[in-house]
Amino acid sequence: MTAPDRVDAHHHVWDLRRRPQPWTEGVPALHRSFPFEELKPQLAVNGVGATVVLHTVASIDETHELLRLSAGQPAIAGVVGWFDLASPALADDLTAARAMPGGRHLVGARHQLQEEPDPQWLDQPAVRRGLRTLAEHRLAYDIVVSPERLPTVVRAVTDNPELRFVLDHAGKPPLRTGALDSWNRDLTRLALLDNVTVKLSGLVTEADWERWTVADLRPAASTVIDLFGPGRTMFGSDWPVCLAAGADYARVAGTFEELVSGLDEAERALVWGGTARRVYRLEAE
Repeated sequence: MTAPDRVDAHHHVWDLRRRPQPWTEGVPALHRSFPFEELKPQLAVNGVGATVVLHTVASIDETHELLRLSAGQPAIAGVVGWFDLASPALADDLTAARAMPGGRHLVGARHQLQEEPDPQWLDQPAVRRGLRTLAEHRLAYDIVVSPERLPTVVRAVTDNPELRFVLDHAGKPPLRTGALDSWNRDLTRLALLDNVTVKLSGLVTEADWERWTVADLRPAASTVIDLFGPGRTMFGSDWPVCLAAGADYARVAGTFEELVSGLDEAERALVWGGTARRVYRLEAE
């Protein structure tokens, strides 16, 4: 794989003048606007030729904005947006999004599961209907969830074999404490289900923000690669959230390079882009 074939499967952009991001309050490194124009030169320097941008808040308006952004930015190959999965109008909302400028770049949906008061949110019948609707529309479902809720993810993935699931941030392993046993157990269960792929993204913000090293991230990264293999593992920078842990784009990319250095050339081609292109159907879109 040549460097420009690399895909960053997970990053964000936001404009505080247009939409507040309450979750950034109290994190000075993140509490400002981050336009795609700021990211573009960093992609070029690090050999990334395509990206997937993800929503940050539960807003269909933000999803539409990201789609319109993708229409004018050739590097944005995919958009994972927010939709109300429990809504009876979900199919219409997806169709409308696909019809707007940039709509062909819609590749998936996501919801902040760990923010739901109901820990069994994924088990709700209306949500399960929504997951089936995503599958019918050939979209992926990104899962961002705290590790204690991974058992509900296992059930959802098991019950929806026709839907492609993507586990963001490797399921948020508790790297600060190092108590990885239950996370490892649930990842092992997920790895038995071939309709789930894992992003090696966001690990730096699960570790000690001030003192993390590549060695601190290696146990989680090795577990993911051993369980899922390169064909079900993908790179995501989680820019600009990574800045909270003192990691600029180059440091995140360099860290990932070290974490996958034991793979051969073909395997590195998968984790650096091939897996993302297949799972998100970027070539087809």
